[in-house]
Order: sequence, then structure tokens, then C-alpha cells
Amino acid sequence: MARPGFRLAVFATLLALVVVLLGAYTRLTHAGLGCPDWPGCYGFISVPKTEAQLAHAELHFPDTPVEEHKGRNEMVHRYFAGTLALVITLLAWQAWRRHGRDGQPYRLPLLTLGVVFAQAAFGMWTVTLKLWPQVVTAHLLGGFATLSLLFLLSLRLSRAFAPLPKLPLSVRRVAALALLVVIGQIALGGWVSANYAAVACIDLPTCHGQWWPQADFANGFHLTQHIGPNYLGGQLDSDARTAIHLSHRMGALLVTCVLLMLSWKLHRHGLSKLARLVLLALAVQIGLGISNVLFQLPLPVAVAHNAGGAMLLLCMVLVNYRIRLVAKVRRVSQGWRLTPLGSGGVVHYLGDNSWRRF
Repeated sequence: MARPGFRLAVFATLLALVVVLLGAYTRLTHAGLGCPDWPGCYGFISVPKTEAQLAHAELHFPDTPVEEHKGRNEMVHRYFAGTLALVITLLAWQAWRRHGRDGQPYRLPLLTLGVVFAQAAFGMWTVTLKLWPQVVTAHLLGGFATLSLLFLLSLRLSRAFAPLPKLPLSVRRVAALALLVVIGQIALGGWVSANYAAVACIDLPTCHGQWWPQADFANGFHLTQHIGPNYLGGQLDSDARTAIHLSHRMGALLVTCVLLMLSWKLHRHGLSKLARLVLLALAVQIGLGISNVLFQLPLPVAVAHNAGGAMLLLCMVLVNYRIRLVAKVRRVSQGWRLTPLGSGGVVHYLGDNSWRRF
């Protein structure tokens, strides 16, 4: 039976996924500066529409004329993000109130709340620093981190999984490596998006008809870009954007190799369902990435590519959680009692190769 707060955690996880996708949609529709101020929009709680509101916007923000569709995209994202922050605050309050009862986790909800506060700051800086790529990328990573933490909280509250025998160290290391390379690839994807390098190469498997075209990696990954210019549309030249795009492609090859190795190891140790899930998520994401290049970044495919990255990350969280949910075995009067680490549940061994959860 799930612990209290499970349904709310699942709802928060789904809401976080929506917020991540809305953030991607906002970036892809070039609406990151649809509202030049924060948290309002031209000083209002919604996009200006009346003549008086439009006059106020023109007076106070003369350099940024109102574009209703961009402002609407930005404000919808903010409203959903604000709702998510309230839900996470409720989760943290419930966890604190139930602290110490039946293994109820409380550090994880509090950590998630802290990440949300940081996200609010990055959301503000995204606007006030005019889409500075470092902040945009950090804001994207914060969204994925929030989603992952909420998913992990849902897993811990669900009590859906029985503990496994301790797997070899090599499996756990490959799973951890897979999680790290997926995070790294998401960061590269964020850097691609923040610097508008998604269509720097429009052919596959070559780029500009060459296996290794001219690329400026020094400027492409120059992390001390000046704060001040408007980065909407990007400030880098073609060679720098090509370098960023090529790095993302090389990262995709690395992720593919590591995840194929992970799937093979999971299959070898009897976790075929997890292995197939990883392969499916990987295949979908590769297909979406190729489609982005061949069809020159159509909006639905580009948003789906962000969703695919989120799903791949959640798969890695699930795999690492699953293989680390091991058991301590100790003798009791009616057989062996198995206590899962971190789950709070108790499972009794009945002596006939079966287990029962209590």
C-alpha cells in the first residue's frame, strides 16, 4: 500500500513534465522575452490587451513592443510553474508534518522545494539578463532536476517494488554512468537551444556535406559571454554554432553506447523489462533527434524531443532506484525477514520461495 502523499507526488510529477514542455515550447516559439519584466507582464498579471494597458506598456517598455502570442506563451508557462511551486510546498509541508512516521521521506521533498526556489530565481534572471545562455541552460537543467526529484519521491512513496538481491558493482556503476551521461546530454541540448544551434547542421550523418566541418569550439563553449546584449536569436557565428551542434551529436553517440551496455547488463541479470524500457526510450529519442535535423526543427517534433529527453532521464532514475532497492536479511522466529533499504516496508520470506509484504 502506498504511503500518504503518493497521489499528490504523482500529480506534481505530471505537472512538472507539463512545465518542462511549456518551457521548451516558450523557447522554441522565441517567447522567452515575450514579457520583458518578471513576474508580471508589462506590469500586469496577464498580457496587455486594452488600449490603456497597451499605452502603459509602450510608455514603460518602449524597446519591447507587445506581441500578444509571445506574451501569452510566457505567462502560461509562469502560471503553471507557479502552481507547481505551490504543490511542491504542500508536499514539503506534509512530509515535515509526517516526519518519523512509517519511514516517510522528508529530506527529498525539502530538497525539491529548495530547487524550486532556485528555479524561480533562474526564471527571473532568464528575463532580466535577456536570455543569457548560461542562465537559460541552468534554468532548463533545474526544470529537469525538479521533474526527476518528484519522480523519485513518487517511487519512494509508492512501495510498488519488491527489493532485489544486491546486483554486481559493475551493473550499479554502469547505471550511474548512464544517468550522468544522460544529464550531460540534456545540458548539451540546453546549450544548443540557448545558442540557437539546433539547425547549425541540416544534413545527416554529415554536417555541411562534410564529416568534420569547420567548427569553432573555443567560442561555442566560451562560458564567460558578456551579460547585457539581447541573446534572443543567439549571438554566436556559424562556426561556433556548428561546434555546439557537433558536440551534441557526439554526446548522442556516447549516450547510445552507454545505454546499450546498460540494457545488456540489465537483461543478463534478469531485468529484461527495464532493459526493454531503456531501449524503447533511447530509440524514440534518437528518432526524434534525426527528425529535427532532417525536417529542420518542426515545432511539434522539437517539443517532443524535449519530452523524449525527460522520459530518458526518468528511465535512468527508475533504473538506478530499482537496482539500489536491495535488502538486508536477518533471522526472525518465523523465517527470514527482509527489510528493503529506503522503502520502509517489510517483507517476510515464507520458506517456499515466496515473499509477502506487510
